[in-house]
Amino acid sequence: MKYTKFSKSGKSLFFFCNEIKIQSKGGFIIAYVPVPRDLTKVKSKIALNLTLRQLICFGTAAAVGLPTYFMTRGAIGNAGAVLLMIGIMLPAFFVAIYEKDGQPAEKILINMLRLRLYFPTKRPYKTENFYNIIEKEGRIFDSQNQTAGTTGKTAITKRQTGNRK
Repeated sequence: MKYTKFSKSGKSLFFFCNEIKIQSKGGFIIAYVPVPRDLTKVKSKIALNLTLRQLICFGTAAAVGLPTYFMTRGAIGNAGAVLLMIGIMLPAFFVAIYEKDGQPAEKILINMLRLRLYFPTKRPYKTENFYNIIEKEGRIFDSQNQTAGTTGKTAITKRQTGNRK
């Protein structure tokens, strides 16, 4: 951490410069607090510098984990009860703390399950080839023209005129 020393009327003042920038103008000390550009990422803290979401998750973890520890301590020993308590409390801690791209953990898990269950893993790329469609229509049109003039009988061939015996 960096300390800054200002003197005012012979007295030395030390300030932390990581969070607050301090400047001296005309004998007065003015504090500048940096404001983040994206205010959507700023969350209101309620108690112990924790958000309401974190307080609820941590409280739920404590309400489930501590009685589990006290009830199982005599049966499986102290070390086993602590490991069981940690295993029960970790998912609540994960939900309270983890966040990616502004989405909490349960929304990410719901989206992953929705992707795996509702949508196929292989989506073949299908196109409509218009040239094949035109070619098929042309064949159908040609076959209709060939059979349009006949009634199913073969055409009469020309008789040869000539000497008959």
